[in-house]
Amino acid sequence: MAERPAMARLRRTRWWLTLLYATVSVVSLVTLVVIAASIDARSGARELDSEIRGRAEALSRAIWMDQGVLHLEPLSEDELATASDVTVVLQRIGTGDAQARWLRPKREGVLPPVSRLDDLWAATVREQEPVVTTISGPDGRERRWATAPVWDADEIGAVVLVAVDLAPQQRSHDELVLWLVAGGTVLMLVSVAAGHLLSGKSMRPAMRTLDQQEQFLAEAAHELRTPLATLRLMLEGGTTSRDAVRTVDHLGRLVTGLLSRARIDSGTRPLEMTPLRLDLLVEQVVEDLPPRGAPVTMRTEPTVVLGDPDLLAQAVRNLVENALRHGIAADGPSTVEVTVAEGRVAVRDRGPGIDAGDREAIFGDRVTGGRGGIGVGLPIVRWVAELHGGRAHVAPASGPGALVELVLPRFIVR
Repeated sequence: MAERPAMARLRRTRWWLTLLYATVSVVSLVTLVVIAASIDARSGARELDSEIRGRAEALSRAIWMDQGVLHLEPLSEDELATASDVTVVLQRIGTGDAQARWLRPKREGVLPPVSRLDDLWAATVREQEPVVTTISGPDGRERRWATAPVWDADEIGAVVLVAVDLAPQQRSHDELVLWLVAGGTVLMLVSVAAGHLLSGKSMRPAMRTLDQQEQFLAEAAHELRTPLATLRLMLEGGTTSRDAVRTVDHLGRLVTGLLSRARIDSGTRPLEMTPLRLDLLVEQVVEDLPPRGAPVTMRTEPTVVLGDPDLLAQAVRNLVENALRHGIAADGPSTVEVTVAEGRVAVRDRGPGIDAGDREAIFGDRVTGGRGGIGVGLPIVRWVAELHGGRAHVAPASGPGALVELVLPRFIVR
């Protein structure tokens, strides 16, 4: 069966809402990941620069110069001299290149080119304070370098260089970014799933209302088609006005019942619960019914229930009319028996009965074809019963015919 257009539009709206929610979630999470990664990179760089600058300054204070003579003896006993990946002391004699006077570790590829060492020397002399920069060495590793001046009287006579390999910090940063991306992806999937569920939950009342409206239209069309056709035949065939009025009354009751159900389902009409004599209500309903082929006999006992008089009257009328319409015996009209006692309305007919497989189907929410086209009469009976905390069912019956009961909670008068 093809999906109804209105329902399809609601489902498309739900998917659009889910897509919008997912887009907002993705943008938000990506933004958070980028911000967190950026903050981590900047804070890591600041901490590293502060650490190596401090090491360089501490080592520059550990050594000294005396009339051009550089004293490096304290470095052999200072743990800071070996705490970094590379520690270098540069000294420049005259106008020549800066030369490494002390180097740990002593291996090839750890020092940058001579031209870069000269640049570090010149920058330190120019700034006359520590300088921090990033240089790639001949071994291909990228290191962060910090310099600190060693003073000889009023001049810079040497420069201490400390370097740290950036690879470990970069690996730590990449690992953090990976965890942020993985966690953000999981959160995004969870949020999208939650958004889809919440959008479905929020739209469920609208879908239920739409379904009820379409059900109401289907039931109204089904129920009104036959009486309207009958009325037209009456008018075209010159039937007496009495029969036409009876048919119009039947149409009016159908419309009233369908409208009452639609209004209560939509919340526009509240239930009017009040204590009432169920036996008197049933007697009035039966008395107001138009004459039919089968007589209706009654047996009632005083019983009080709490309910909506209009809805209960409608349910009782549907029960009795259903029996009058479908409970005709094969050999001619038969009596319909109505019994009221202890909050129970039982209607018994002598017709062909109801198959066991149809005893629940005839109370279904949809228009059914059971028992020759029940329509919405019995579904409304069950609906009214459940509104009042009761039930409607087909009870076992001895002999031919059907026994349908409306059972309501009794109201105890204190």
